[in-house]
Amino acid sequence: MARKSGRSYGPMTNLVLGGRDVVDQHGFVNPPIVRGSTVLAPTVADLASGSGRYTYGRRGSPTYDSLTEALQELEGGAHVALTPSGLSAVTTALLSVLGSGDHLLMVDTTYQPTRHLCDTLLRRLGIETTYYDPLIGAQIADLIRPETRAVFVESPGSLTFEVQDVPAIAGAAHARGAAVVMDNTWATPLLFKAHDHGVDLSLTAGTKYLGGHADLLIGTISANESYAPAVKATHGAMGMHVGPEDIFLALRGLRTLGVRLAHQQEAGLRVARWLNSRPEVARVMHPALETDPSHALWKRDFEGASSLFGVELAPGSRAAVAAFLDGLELFGLGYSWGGFESLAIPYDAGRIRTASRWAPEGPTIRIHIGLEEVEDLLADLEAGLARYTSTP
Repeated sequence: MARKSGRSYGPMTNLVLGGRDVVDQHGFVNPPIVRGSTVLAPTVADLASGSGRYTYGRRGSPTYDSLTEALQELEGGAHVALTPSGLSAVTTALLSVLGSGDHLLMVDTTYQPTRHLCDTLLRRLGIETTYYDPLIGAQIADLIRPETRAVFVESPGSLTFEVQDVPAIAGAAHARGAAVVMDNTWATPLLFKAHDHGVDLSLTAGTKYLGGHADLLIGTISANESYAPAVKATHGAMGMHVGPEDIFLALRGLRTLGVRLAHQQEAGLRVARWLNSRPEVARVMHPALETDPSHALWKRDFEGASSLFGVELAPGSRAAVAAFLDGLELFGLGYSWGGFESLAIPYDAGRIRTASRWAPEGPTIRIHIGLEEVEDLLADLEAGLARYTSTP
């Protein structure tokens, strides 16, 4: 949105203003949805030169630009690209910096579909992946080879929420000429400034907190100046495209991202602290808790926390876990997160780890806190824990 005074604003204001120009929008508050494939050129010369701002629907539109311009300011990157899902953002980002014969260092706590990508498609393309302990820090330098082209970080880690020392890892990677790629979905660019901490390509599953309503799939990639050309080229070659209605929903979610995250952070911490005090709970994995081993790194690098965290219960049976979860009234049993509804799923991180040890004493549950009343959520969990302890 045009800024008459030229002043700079805070992040919450930028969420409201980003990607909007009410003059171009004929006074309407929201950018219009532009649907289209064909873009007409006025002359043969213009058609041949591609001199128009838009040349084909897959290569951009006013709707696409509204979201990417808003995200570019939020990310602090040189270029933002949109993809149809978070996983397609991971794929596009990695293929932008890797080719046959290259080596990738992938954090062992990564999102499971990202691991699957490495072990299948990337392997078939001749790209070797080495998984590393998320707590390795600057010692990752010992794993970097001459053919290492990228180091992938995800902080906090998927399922177990270890915070990585991203600046230390980035320093080691850049010293050897490797790109740093980060999945920043948990914090969003509002709560972790990836590029400021040395990340070259920052990606998110906008499906989660950006959308905020569990009603769309979208991915985002933010690249700095060094890697923007490669992202643009790969994004175009792969034919990546996001429909205008989904972009509009992401723009709508963007406007309320700040207030939703603030509320969900507070609610998530209240629930996490309550669970941490319960005798049925062995530990809570939430880096914003003072008792969490990753708290110091989180406090140093992050500007807030989201509402996704893990819980290790006291030892119990599968039947007890099922009784706990099946009887919940306010927590849905479903994948994804970041929407308005609370969710809870069981998981076993140990079966997919290869470079770090994961051996909890009891069952583990991933919890996402939505927008419900916290007291109602606590009552639901308290009843669930009673079922857990009473089921053999």
